[in-house]
Amino acid sequence: MNAMLNINNSQTICFKKSFVAKAINTAVVTGSLLALSACSDAEVAPEQTIETAAEITTIKQVAPGAPGIDPTWAFSGKTGIGTSYEPYVNGQYQSTADNPVSKVWFSIAQGVLTETMYGLIHNAQLKEMQFIITGDGFVDTEKQDTISSIEYLHQDEQGRPLSLAYKVINKAKNGQYQIEKHIFTDPNRDSMMMKVIFTAFADGITPHLYANPHVDNSGANDIASIENGALVAYTNNADSSVMTIKSDVEFTQASTGFVGKSDGLVDLKDNGQLNNLYNTTSSDNSVIGNVALTAQYPTLSKSADNNTLEMNIAIGFGHDKQSSLANVDATLTSGYDKVLSAYLGDDKHVGWKDYLSSLPVLNDMSVNTTDNGQLLYTSALVLKAQEDKTHAGALIASLSNPWGDSVSAKVGSTGYKAVWPRDFYQCAMAFLAMGDTQTPKVAFEYLKKVQVSQQTPEYVGTPGWFLQKTHVDGEIEWVGVQLDQTAMPIMLGWKLWQAGVLTDAEISQWYTDMLKPAAEFLVTGGNVKLDWNDTSITPPSTQQERWEEQAGFSPSTTAAVIAGLVAASDLAKLAKDEDADKYLQLARKLEASLESTMVTTTGELTQDNKPYYVRISPNGNPNNADKLLDNNGKPGLDQRVILDGGFLELVRYGVKVANDSVIQNSVMLIDNTSLEHNLRVKYEFKAKDGSLIPGFRRYGNDGYGEDITSGLSYAEKGNTEDQRGRVWPFFTGERGHYELALAKANDTLTTESHQALINTYVQGMETFANEGMMLPEQAWDGVGNPTRYNYAMGDGTNSATPLAWTHAEYVKLVRSMTDKAVWDYYPIVADKLAK
Repeated sequence: MNAMLNINNSQTICFKKSFVAKAINTAVVTGSLLALSACSDAEVAPEQTIETAAEITTIKQVAPGAPGIDPTWAFSGKTGIGTSYEPYVNGQYQSTADNPVSKVWFSIAQGVLTETMYGLIHNAQLKEMQFIITGDGFVDTEKQDTISSIEYLHQDEQGRPLSLAYKVINKAKNGQYQIEKHIFTDPNRDSMMMKVIFTAFADGITPHLYANPHVDNSGANDIASIENGALVAYTNNADSSVMTIKSDVEFTQASTGFVGKSDGLVDLKDNGQLNNLYNTTSSDNSVIGNVALTAQYPTLSKSADNNTLEMNIAIGFGHDKQSSLANVDATLTSGYDKVLSAYLGDDKHVGWKDYLSSLPVLNDMSVNTTDNGQLLYTSALVLKAQEDKTHAGALIASLSNPWGDSVSAKVGSTGYKAVWPRDFYQCAMAFLAMGDTQTPKVAFEYLKKVQVSQQTPEYVGTPGWFLQKTHVDGEIEWVGVQLDQTAMPIMLGWKLWQAGVLTDAEISQWYTDMLKPAAEFLVTGGNVKLDWNDTSITPPSTQQERWEEQAGFSPSTTAAVIAGLVAASDLAKLAKDEDADKYLQLARKLEASLESTMVTTTGELTQDNKPYYVRISPNGNPNNADKLLDNNGKPGLDQRVILDGGFLELVRYGVKVANDSVIQNSVMLIDNTSLEHNLRVKYEFKAKDGSLIPGFRRYGNDGYGEDITSGLSYAEKGNTEDQRGRVWPFFTGERGHYELALAKANDTLTTESHQALINTYVQGMETFANEGMMLPEQAWDGVGNPTRYNYAMGDGTNSATPLAWTHAEYVKLVRSMTDKAVWDYYPIVADKLAK
């Protein structure tokens, strides 16, 4: 029987069916038209007519359907992230012939490769890459039609990961195939590798690789083509990045098209065959959109000699097609064993195992976990991986876009792949806790890049504060003033000086250059005018507290401001600055005013008329019926009915003792599980040993989460009053720190009570880790519609995983339990305020 190929929409060429696949491969690999002679009518016998449309394959030059369906990002609940480890050279990442720096990051979710970045850590190039599988009567997508498991390729005898290289095994729900993938980056190039072992358990199983590019952080501006035996994507910008995907097993045919209109998935779902092939999505680079690339591989059967396809796939990046192709070819030429060995670290390459070896305290800390240190080692790797490699020290919040699969990717978005000085501080302190002194020093020095000065573009007003959120290169994104984010760099500098990471001379210079302007802003505030923000700040009232939503007098913000001022006073003395006493006296004044500005005695939640801390007091009058601002779809409520555990920061930093009566009253209310769900903060979850462990929401009336009625993601179709913020696992760590401080204050810390704290709070945080040991921002609390994902109690949601802050809190909690002392404690604060 003959088949017909339509070339360039005009020339029809006939082939015997057995030659079709080879002819198609030639056409798509070269990216040119087939130079073949047409058949004569005499060559086609009447009995050889095409019986079904499925047997007709057409190759057309340009795909129709631009711009495709609207692009989104991927599912945000990552089970793995990765990048190569790179050592600093004089506090920077410097690429040399002996030590090239690879600037590629990847993520894994739902069993498939998701957002993959190149260049800057937020610069996504790929939304998703998975397999489409066809067989007898079905067209499966790997993400939806398999059951996925994940583990680390490198582990020690205790099961602790030694690198961020993963083995993902996806088993078909219909039992007809299995896909095993090993995923990691090439530390010597801007590329990554995926080893695939595809096994068929039935006849007629055909794998198709399907990639959805989002080049240079947008999914609406792409062009895709089949060139040089590879899948290629780029934009029509002159400075576009280029992504090239290639394997060491040739595909039998390939196509590109617009997602949802003419891509390979649409084609395969039509009749189970990839038979509408397109070489490119634009003949002249003028047509752009949401594109996808599909490559078909040989059909497998269940017979022993044809049931397995094993291949290496590389994804290479570059500033042009030549460099991108060169990177992918070099990675494939090096091969799986050499690239993986370099990633881990060997006699020629510094890798992840070398980084872990530089942190001997981790092994000692592992004794104070309930999983032999598995999550601890993972956290060390995850925290280090979330640092940019162009701007050393730039620590981001998460390698994810919250609720990404419902968030538009038409316009570039950093999501959480950006710098917040608050999250930044948590991470830097965690690095110090696990024995890494280099990273927090480099990170501290980076902070100057995101401090507001008279040189900040378009800024008018008082300098010294730190920007709310920026790209890693310092580009301004959000411009709210948050006083805790201005205090924390001072606190971090003081800690690094106390730890001997910064010398007297170094910290004195940094005090003059960066920390004194920050301290001055904490004292005076002032006028601020940048972008939309035109206001006047009067400390300690902050324009935004640590949840970036409300203005006023916040216990958590004020705790940082007081600690920052005391630290500034100490540094000022070292630098022989006469303002040292000014900072200390203001800190004392603020501590003395806490109860009058942030503690209510008239709130309806009070028990036995006991005073307690409110989340925030808009005007510093906590006994009034002032309402908080409407936020996240929720109407603002009376300040006195909103509980928030942020007051525990007063204990953590040394401003208040743990057994202070107002602190303990407030803890009692936080623990009240009889409150209705909207105002309730505490929930309980089952740990692996069967015990119950606590989890806490940010505050009552939190709307930063899924809709309890519809199950839609946060703001998926606009904000609604039924949105609900869930439990944040790092609060289990915050509470663990408080309970440790309380036991010490009450002199009740025994061997038994210490182990009980570990079992409750350390194990509690471990409970929230997913299969890849990634810790989430939020965990499902069982309230309302379980969403399209059918979350079980305690599952990480689609908000942001892994959250660096959560991993940092876990590391610090384990260090605190190891030292039997709170890691973030500032003894000088307690000492100076007591005098």
